[in-house]
Amino acid sequence: MTGGRREVTVIGGGLAGCEAAWQLAVRGADVLLFEMRPLRPTGAHRTGALAELVCSNSFKSNLPHTASGELKREMRHLGSVILDAADATCLPAGEALAVDRDEFAREVSRRLEETGRIRIERREVERLPEDGVVIVATGPLTSDALAADIARVTGSDRLFFYDAVAPIVDAETIDLERCFRASRYGRDGGSYLNCPLTEEEYENVWRAICAAETVPLHEFEDARFFEGCLPLEELARRGRDTLAHGPWKPVGLRDPRTGRRPHAVVQLRQENREATCYSMVACQSRMTWPEQRRIFRMIPGLENAEFLRLGVVHRNTYLRSPDLLDASLRLRSRPSLLFAGQLVGVEGYLESAAAGLVAGVNAWLTVSGCGEDFVPPPESMLGALLRYVSAWESPDFAPMNANFGILPPLERTGRMRKPERRAAACERAFQALCEYARSRPELCFRGR
Repeated sequence: MTGGRREVTVIGGGLAGCEAAWQLAVRGADVLLFEMRPLRPTGAHRTGALAELVCSNSFKSNLPHTASGELKREMRHLGSVILDAADATCLPAGEALAVDRDEFAREVSRRLEETGRIRIERREVERLPEDGVVIVATGPLTSDALAADIARVTGSDRLFFYDAVAPIVDAETIDLERCFRASRYGRDGGSYLNCPLTEEEYENVWRAICAAETVPLHEFEDARFFEGCLPLEELARRGRDTLAHGPWKPVGLRDPRTGRRPHAVVQLRQENREATCYSMVACQSRMTWPEQRRIFRMIPGLENAEFLRLGVVHRNTYLRSPDLLDASLRLRSRPSLLFAGQLVGVEGYLESAAAGLVAGVNAWLTVSGCGEDFVPPPESMLGALLRYVSAWESPDFAPMNANFGILPPLERTGRMRKPERRAAACERAFQALCEYARSRPELCFRGR
């Protein structure tokens, strides 16, 4: 595949697909980019524009020592067209990077067209091409026909059609004085952190959940779709004791500080080998994110919790990527087939575009034969995201955004306050990425 016409097929004209197509075209590869809109609408998009922003017009914080700020810095260094277009069409938004969504879509389209190497076809792709290098970046609203074919290629048990995601908590913000470590009936030495609630504490939390504001369903979602994995608030509204007798039941647990079984227990399960983050077991929710922060901080031990991810229950097509993809976003069983965007298990505009950047560069490496795959080091924010989607060990894999909990821990150098630790983590991340990029001049990055 290193000779002749070097064309790559990219399916999906969202942020990830556009980023992938750009990375290929500026390196000299020809691209056939498929987008089914406007001929086949999704129910969420309102136009047929490439790179249409469906929900918010914000790419989150621009501050340098935040997780999203660090990912932006790395992507700018690597020459992301999505971030260049966002910077060119930005609006006043304080510390955030917000854009005029129509101008942004036009700017991305203009840049892709000016490469002279991207041919756009407006039609639905119902089956994956059998040969050639292909990037699939069709996003959370992948059409039913293509989703069925992806399931055929990857295994139907590894393709999910909705998120039922519990919150993840930064381990450093859990008050361990108010929790106890144990598993039910003393099994396995204690794999869970347990937040015990008295009857009064439980009732206060239960009432707050029942009264909480929730995210409304979209037109293309069906409430019955979630019956198999109900949101916390739906269970709570079925009766005062449904949580205490269900996901928060205290059976088999005794609080060592009192010697008694609590009225209810919220369990936290370790999410990674480094124990930097814990998930709240069975706490998937449609409550708004401000409500989740407020209510979950009513739970003993979580009063000052910082959430790396909050609960969602919504329509979202994505792969169980750790079983299927390597860190270059290639399907292990078929390396010429790559995936990008939210399909791989990242969450958010920025993260989707970042996955498109990685898939685009690696597809170019395949058609050009210019060297080994592009996989940034795990100390970088981009590399940490790739490690998450290719090697996450938790059985409850679900889409994740950029956050400090997925980075390898810093070496201990004495006591550091949180802002200092995060600043140090960001500087380590960017330095690792820059050193890696310098070691791979053949990758031809066009960053700042």
